[in-house]
Amino acid sequence: MSTANRPAASSEDRGPVRGALRLRMARDPGHNTFDGGWWPRSRALAVELVDLVEQFPAELGTITRVLVSATDWDDRPDTVTVADRSVEVGAVAGADTQVVDLVTPERTLRVLVVPSGLTDDQGDEALLAAATRGNRHSATDLLDTVTEHPDVDPRDHWPAVD
Repeated sequence: MSTANRPAASSEDRGPVRGALRLRMARDPGHNTFDGGWWPRSRALAVELVDLVEQFPAELGTITRVLVSATDWDDRPDTVTVADRSVEVGAVAGADTQVVDLVTPERTLRVLVVPSGLTDDQGDEALLAAATRGNRHSATDLLDTVTEHPDVDPRDHWPAVD
């Protein structure tokens, strides 16, 4: 698929303030399947990435590139512009869905993308699971668990694995 005609997104395109970023990151990234979870409010990647880049915790680095699964989104801009800097957007390698790789100068963080349509309880549990030390679940398994087993106590189901 050609990317030559895809527009860039910018912080000016996103409209009114959309609320706090729904992001939960692991305390010690780089040791689990996921380094955290992100729960965007829609499937509009151009809008959601501006929020993510703009509100990403500074202590985790500055996002310079984002790799996404195209099937998770209704659009995929080539770049997003936030505060007069551009962030390149590309495709995640392989057939992974519901993931995003956030590239900083220091590292690449693999983050679960929680579907925007989940209930508050499901979304919160998915964020918790993705950021829990010892998580070894695939995105599909993790999301299946939080949507098919609403009675699971997350404190019991997502314990740290040493």
